Amino acid sequence: MATQKERKENSSFLFFLSHLIVQNIYCVTGQARYSVPEEQAEGSFVGNIARDLGLDVARLVSGKARIITKGSRQYVDLNRDKGSLVIKEQIDREDLCGKTTPCSFSFEVILENPIQLYRITVEVIDINDNSPSFPKDEISLKIVESVTLGTRFSLESADDPDVGINDIQKYTLKPSDHFKLEVQSQPDGGKYIEMVLQNPLDREKEETHTLVLIASDGGEPHRSATVRIHITVLDANDNAPMCSQPVYKADVRENSAEGTVVTTVSANDADKGVNGEITYSIAHVAKEAKQLFEVNVKTGEIKVAENKIYEIGVQAKDQGGQSTSTKVIIEVTDVNDNAPVITLTSFSSAIAENSPSGTTVAIINVKDLDSGKNGKVDCSVNGNIPFAIHSSLKNYYTLVTNGVLDRERTPDYNITFTATDEGSPPLSTNKTIPLRVSDVNDNAPVFEQSYYEANIVENNSPGLSVFSVKAHDADSGQNARVSYLLIDTQLNGNPISTYISVNAESGVIHAVRSFDYEQIKTLNIFVKGQDGGSPPLSSNTTVKLNVQDQNDNPPQVLYPVQTSGSLVAEMVPRSADVGYLVTKVVAVDVDSGQNAWLSYKLQKATDRALFEVGLQNGEIRTIRQVTDKDAVKQRLTVIVEDNGQPSRSATVIVNVAVADSFPEVLSEFTDFTQDKEYNDNLTFYLVLALAVVSFLFITCLVVIISVKIYRWRQSRVLYHSNLPVIPYYPPRYSDTLGTGTLQHVYNYEVCRTTDSRKSDCKFGRVCAFQTSYQTVVSCSRVATHEAFSEPQLMDSSTDCGLHYLCGLT
Repeated sequence: MATQKERKENSSFLFFLSHLIVQNIYCVTGQARYSVPEEQAEGSFVGNIARDLGLDVARLVSGKARIITKGSRQYVDLNRDKGSLVIKEQIDREDLCGKTTPCSFSFEVILENPIQLYRITVEVIDINDNSPSFPKDEISLKIVESVTLGTRFSLESADDPDVGINDIQKYTLKPSDHFKLEVQSQPDGGKYIEMVLQNPLDREKEETHTLVLIASDGGEPHRSATVRIHITVLDANDNAPMCSQPVYKADVRENSAEGTVVTTVSANDADKGVNGEITYSIAHVAKEAKQLFEVNVKTGEIKVAENKIYEIGVQAKDQGGQSTSTKVIIEVTDVNDNAPVITLTSFSSAIAENSPSGTTVAIINVKDLDSGKNGKVDCSVNGNIPFAIHSSLKNYYTLVTNGVLDRERTPDYNITFTATDEGSPPLSTNKTIPLRVSDVNDNAPVFEQSYYEANIVENNSPGLSVFSVKAHDADSGQNARVSYLLIDTQLNGNPISTYISVNAESGVIHAVRSFDYEQIKTLNIFVKGQDGGSPPLSSNTTVKLNVQDQNDNPPQVLYPVQTSGSLVAEMVPRSADVGYLVTKVVAVDVDSGQNAWLSYKLQKATDRALFEVGLQNGEIRTIRQVTDKDAVKQRLTVIVEDNGQPSRSATVIVNVAVADSFPEVLSEFTDFTQDKEYNDNLTFYLVLALAVVSFLFITCLVVIISVKIYRWRQSRVLYHSNLPVIPYYPPRYSDTLGTGTLQHVYNYEVCRTTDSRKSDCKFGRVCAFQTSYQTVVSCSRVATHEAFSEPQLMDSSTDCGLHYLCGLT
C-alpha cells in the first residue's frame, strides 16, 4: 500500500494536472478509439495502445503509464508490459448509457518524464442480452357484444433496454379472428399499439376470448415477451327465446285424471341475466282450449284440465319483450292390450358354413294392433349366436348372419327372436326357427401324429404289413373321406415306391421287397393324407422305418489268414513263460448289436493243456511252462461264435511251432503240408491241374517253334556276315554255376493279396540247410537279413506274431 507521503504527492500531481487541463496549458499528445461489445469477461482484450499510439512498450514502463478516469468506475485497465488495454470490470451498456446511442466512455493515459497525455475513447457495442417485457402479465377487457366494427382498444407497449436492431421490432396478436393489431408512432419516436375490432362479437357463441400479444426484438438470437389479453363479452338483448322443438306431440290416456302432466314446453334464451328470463303462456287458441289445458308460467308444464283432445299454441317470452311460439299436439292413446304378431315370410332351412357375414336367412313380418308406442315394435335375437335382425321395410325384418359360421363347432342352430312393443308394460312374442349349417371342405386331414417311428426285421417277406397311419378330417361326407398317398422320394437312387407301398383306403404301409439291414438301416417315408373335397385339402406325416438286424451273417476271420499252398506258423520259444502271447485271432461280424458280439473258443488242439484262447479278445496264450517234451508242431482249431439266436460261427486253424531256432522248425515242418487234408479243395486242384497241363503243352509247342525260327534266322545272319561269334555270359555266371552260392546279402519281399488263401509263394531253390528264408511280421513289415543268419525274433508282448514262411516245391 502507498504511504501517506506518496498519496499526498499523487494528490498534488493530480491537482496540478487537472489545473493544467482546465487552463488548457497543455495539449493532448494523441488519441485512440476502440469499440468493444458489452458483457465482455474480465481480462478480455480491448486494444494495443503502444502500437496504435506509436509508443514503445519500454516507454510505457519507464513513464509509469497509468489511466485517469473521470468517474468512480474504471472499466478498462492498462497492461504496461504488453502495451495493451484489457477489460477490468464487466461493462453493462444499459447501465452506462441507457437508451442513448452510440454509447461510449473516455479516459486518459498519462506518462511521466516527460509528461505525455493521451485520450482513449471506448465505444460499447450493444448485444441482445435483454428480452422485451410488458408491464403486466395479463390484460383484462370487457366489451359489449353490440360494439361497432373498427372500435379501437389501446394496449400498453413492451419495453426493451437494448437499442437498435436489438430493440423491439414487431408486435404479433394471436389469434386474429376478431381483432387486428396496429402500431402507431408518437412524435417523440415512441410507439403505442392498438387493438382494432374487425369481426363482430357474439356472446352467445363465445362469451370469452383469450388473445396473446407477442413483442419480438431483432437480435440474434431473437428474444420475445408475451402478455395474455382476456376479453369478456358483455350481453345485449339480441336473441329471442327459442323453443327446443317447433312442434310438441304428447300422448295422454283418455281416462287421464285432471292435473296429469301432458308435456313440458322448453325454451332457451341465449341472452344472459334479465334478458334470458322466460315466461310461458297459452296463445293463439280458442277460449275453450284455455279451459281444458293450463300451462305453468315458469316451468312450461302443460296439464290436463279436462279429458279431451286439442291442439294448442304456447308462447315463450323474455323480459326484454322478445318472444317465440310453438305448437303442442295432444293425442289420446289407447291401452297396450295387444301383443306383436310374428309371421315368417321367407326362410332357408340350411346355410353353407362359408357364407359371408350379412347373408339373409329369413324375412319376418311383425304387426301390433295397438297404436303409438304400444304399436311400435323392436325385434332382437336371443343368445350369443352369430345372427342379427335388421329392419328393411316398415313392419318387416331381415334375419342375417352376423359372424363366422363353423359347422364343425356348431352344426345346428335354434334361432329364437323376440318382438317387443314399447308399451307400458311392454308386451312381447317369441319365435324359434331351426337352421342347419351345411359343410364345406374347409378342414384338411390331420394325422394322429406328425411323426411316426416303426420297426421291421430284415429278411422280411415281400408284402408284409409294416405299420398303419391314420388321419381324421373334421368335415363330413365326401369332404371327410381321406385317401393315403405315398410321396415320391429317392432312396439309394431308386424311387421309394420300389421299397414301400401305402394302402390308399386304410393307410396300411406294406413292404414291397425284403430288406437287408447291412444295406438299408432306416427309411424315411412321407405319407400324404388327402380328402375328397373340391378342391381337395391335404396334410403330410413322416414315418421313420427302422430295419432291425437278424443274425444272418457268420463271423469272418481276418487273422490269421488261411493259405493253401504256403505254411504259416506261429513260433513259441521253449523258454516262454506262462501267459506268453502266441497270437491273436481277429474276426468281425457285419451284423449289429448282440448279433455281432463275438466269443472265441478252443475247439481242438494238439495239446489242450498248453494253450488257451481268450473268450472275448481271441488272444492265444500259454497256460503252463513249455517243456522239451512238447512237440514242435502244434495245431490249434479256434471256433468264433456270435451272440445271435441261433448263433453262427467260423473256424480257423492256427499252426504253432515250439522251437528255439529256425532250422529246427524247418526240419520239422518240411512234411507238415503233407499231413494236410487233401480233400478240402479236391475239385479245385483237378481243374487247376488240367489247366496247367494244357498251358504247359501250348507253351512248349510255342517255345519249340520259336526256337526253330530263331535258329534259322541266326544262321541266315551269320551266313551273310563275316563277324566272329562271341558267346555272352551274364555277370558272376561262373560263380553261380560253379559253386551254387548266393550273394552275401539278398533282399526279399512277400506280397499277399486278398485272395492269398489260394495263392502259393515259391522260391527258386528247394529249402535245405542252406535254403534262403525270410522273416515276415504280421504287421506287414518287410525284413532284410543276411544269408544264413539267425532270424530276428520280436518281443512276445506285442500283438504282432512272428511267422516263418517257406515255399516248398
